[in-house]
Amino acid sequence: MELEVFLKDGTKSGETVKLSADIFGIEPNEHILHRAVRVYLDNQRQGTSKTKTRREVRGGGKKPFKQKHTGMARQGSSRSPVMVGGGSIFGPLPRDYSNTLPSSMHRLARKSALSVKAREGQIRIVEDFSFPAPRTRDMAAVLAALGLDATKTLLLTPRSDSSVVKSGRNIPALDVKVADKASTYDFLNNAMLLIQKSAVEVLENTFKNTIDGKRP
Repeated sequence: MELEVFLKDGTKSGETVKLSADIFGIEPNEHILHRAVRVYLDNQRQGTSKTKTRREVRGGGKKPFKQKHTGMARQGSSRSPVMVGGGSIFGPLPRDYSNTLPSSMHRLARKSALSVKAREGQIRIVEDFSFPAPRTRDMAAVLAALGLDATKTLLLTPRSDSSVVKSGRNIPALDVKVADKASTYDFLNNAMLLIQKSAVEVLENTFKNTIDGKRP
């Protein structure tokens, strides 16, 4: 697959970039995609939700009222779960939600996500660009010129560039990642992948020795 390279002013440069079929043209594995996204979301959970059980709630040592002749059910403690202010039954406790996935599955999931984007025409190549100083207006102008100002976009750069990152971080519909650090979730959670020209090579080098997630 070959894609045209756009300049940051929205015009075509006349160049094309060939996308590797081993990365952008495989048959997507939907099961692995689902697992990779699930693992990513699980690992974002803090697992700090907590409620107090009956033994952790303060007070309740004294019987709240006498046993008989009150017309109410007998109670031994005001901290009982059935009483207002009592402890919780089977409430959430701190837990570790972290999950893992074999590296070969991670690679296959990322290539599947890239192949889905390529198949649906949701990849655009742009020239390598930077800014003299961080300025949101400059990044917004690039997106507007490319017709992506109203589209949820992931910009992939070949290396970390603070001026590009800082110029894009105040734009709600834009996310900026270094190409080899972006996850399967990042690819799928954006409507368009805007890839700087040099970042294509970075992506291909990431999967250089793998075919469908397995070493040859």
